[in-house]
Amino acid sequence: MRRALFIIDVQNDFTEGGALGVTGGAAVAAGITRMLQAHPDAWSTIFASRDWHDASGDNGGHFALDGEPDYVTSWPVHCVADTKGAAYHPDLDISRVKYHILKGQGVPAYSIFEGHTDAGSTLHNLLDEHGVTDVDVVGIATDHCVLASATDALSHGLRVRVFTDLVAGVDPGRSADALMELARRGAEIVTAKAALAG
Repeated sequence: MRRALFIIDVQNDFTEGGALGVTGGAAVAAGITRMLQAHPDAWSTIFASRDWHDASGDNGGHFALDGEPDYVTSWPVHCVADTKGAAYHPDLDISRVKYHILKGQGVPAYSIFEGHTDAGSTLHNLLDEHGVTDVDVVGIATDHCVLASATDALSHGLRVRVFTDLVAGVDPGRSADALMELARRGAEIVTAKAALAG
């Protein structure tokens, strides 16, 4: 068994004060850092994803440039490549991240599986190269990119744990539904403290 960690979209625009700030986002950033410090050898490989949208255009309809966003398929402008909003939250320690996955360049993208590294490697190929069989998922937002990433991981035949104390969602009800749906699909829904005890 080889276990990887997925850190999903812990970016300034998705934390308090950002363009799409999620309540609890900064706490998730700091909590992930504490977890990495306490359990430095828990994962064979660590991947972190970021929305990395184009500055021009609506990124395939992802940005609501004309009219109000519906906050389901269209959103305010956020996480534009090379801006402060697209940067990792400063409380997230990325020193142990081996692969940085960029997604949403000109198109809507929610799952970490839809992105690639700067060198063009896909996550699926990297997981195969590293023989990853299990993944732990943390990050933002529970009801969108965490849900999509964990769902794709399950679809790729990986065993998945989602750490409920290290995710934050846009909508509390939809976030609870997302975790229930992931559990129904076979993910283990657990706190990091319980999963990493001992």
